Amino acid sequence: MRRISILLAVAATSVTEAAADGTLLTDDTWRYAEGGALVVDAGLAVAMPAALPTGLATGVGIGMAHGRGVVVGARASWVTTTESSTVWTVTHSDLRLRLTGGLERTAGRGTVGLRLGVGGTVVHETRLRNQGMRAGLMGADLENAAIALLPAADLELVVGVHVSGHWLLELGGGPTLEVLAGGAHAGFGAQLGVGWRP
Repeated sequence: MRRISILLAVAATSVTEAAADGTLLTDDTWRYAEGGALVVDAGLAVAMPAALPTGLATGVGIGMAHGRGVVVGARASWVTTTESSTVWTVTHSDLRLRLTGGLERTAGRGTVGLRLGVGGTVVHETRLRNQGMRAGLMGADLENAAIALLPAADLELVVGVHVSGHWLLELGGGPTLEVLAGGAHAGFGAQLGVGWRP
């Protein structure tokens, strides 16, 4: 309790001092820096699972890109979902690893680009038979797991807006394609996050 009181006192003092000189928000608060050719970003990701016909997987993603106009980079994201049927509960995780290339155009605070990513998706799937323990099932009859590496590609529209200093708000999304069991599995993926351009 004492720690909370001290923290509140320090916060109140800081706000009072900032308001006293009138510098709570200044013209420099939202000033942005153009930055260099490198941008690093991280955020929340959503995607359709690579090997499931239904569901929406959620997780996190990170990436980096280098260049102005023509951009190259790398991205990684991990998303997971759990879906159920009358027989199975399936936990599905995708680790999406991509090398990327694209084109971007800067206009004022904003950047708009088209990014193509090529690489692989590591899929891990665990299936648990519903009520299997109650029925006395054991081993592979109760639960099984599989892991696979699928060739994949993404095409994303990417929008970035400089917020303050070197910081950006970034949104990207578009169709995905994985090769699964000799056929193609189409889906959709998106990411909302923050970026830093030093």
